[in-house]
Amino acid sequence: TMVFCSFLWLLVLFLLHKTLLGHACGFNMLSPSYLQAYLTYASSVQVGAQSGIQECKHQFAWDRWNCPESALQLSTHKGLRSATSETSFVHAISAAGVMYTLTRNCSLGDLDNCGCDGSRNGQIGGRGWLWGGCSDNLDFGERMSKQYVDALETGQDSRAAVNLHNNEAGRLAVKATMKRICRCHGMSESCSVQTCWMQLSDFRDIGNYLKIKHDQAQKLEMDKRRMRSGNSADNRGAIADAFSNIARTELIYLEESPDYCSQNASLGLHGTEGRECLQHGEGLNQWEKRSCRRLCHECGLRVEERRTEIVSSCNCKFQWCCTVKCENCSQVMVKHVCARREGGHGHNYRRRYRGPK
Repeated sequence: TMVFCSFLWLLVLFLLHKTLLGHACGFNMLSPSYLQAYLTYASSVQVGAQSGIQECKHQFAWDRWNCPESALQLSTHKGLRSATSETSFVHAISAAGVMYTLTRNCSLGDLDNCGCDGSRNGQIGGRGWLWGGCSDNLDFGERMSKQYVDALETGQDSRAAVNLHNNEAGRLAVKATMKRICRCHGMSESCSVQTCWMQLSDFRDIGNYLKIKHDQAQKLEMDKRRMRSGNSADNRGAIADAFSNIARTELIYLEESPDYCSQNASLGLHGTEGRECLQHGEGLNQWEKRSCRRLCHECGLRVEERRTEIVSSCNCKFQWCCTVKCENCSQVMVKHVCARREGGHGHNYRRRYRGPK
């Protein structure tokens, strides 16, 4: 959508501006080569951010919160202060997407002065195999992702710290899902010796990994008395203590999720009324099969079946000379959507509502 594309370009320009400022010392930041390098990186950042948001929409397609455009607000800038488990996923998948794209483009040779990671090539990796080939350059992708994505966080409070933590968790997810690829060598491909390298997994694997982390996200408990003291040293100490028992790989949040069943314009939430759900179909997993219960019934809505007839050309035949004649075929498409109960005036789900899923 226009809003989505505009957001991405504003994000890229903001990140580019911040990164250029951070590197201006000692360089001519207006030189053509310098600007070209960062504009090239910015293009990868845009693609990475877009892939992160698209993956978010896929992972939450059948949840009450389905990664709406309001979720694209990635920083604490200008009062955008939400720090729920859902926004923790947005930060993680966005940082992962930027790192993933920069890493891949680097290894493909699409970026100047950047290529495969051959730092371990020739070393023994394990029994019967050596490091070799073209390992994806994670160090470059991680470093540049930090410079671009973490630049959004200018605050010093707990929410900024949480966002930075989740950014890092997203980058660690890229590392955790790397896979080792090997090629056999030896007489008649006997595989007596293998050459191996590290390669990025499919981005879907990273999305699946982070979705599990989201489902296991931990709430960060802060010492509110120390935070209210107004002493910056106490604030930093309270934040450090709260993070002391949290692993870097885990997603964290500060506040409980709002009610995603109901529309809330101030929060940019559309509610689940009108959302499609899946009643039946081949290849559905358990989460998808339960989508109507989760989106409709547990939100006080009913499931409504809607049928749409689609007419299209079919059975086309070429006739000499020189026309193509087709028949009109109709197909009935069935969708199931959440709708208000008969005579209902809003959402009556106080007993049924079971959280933000």
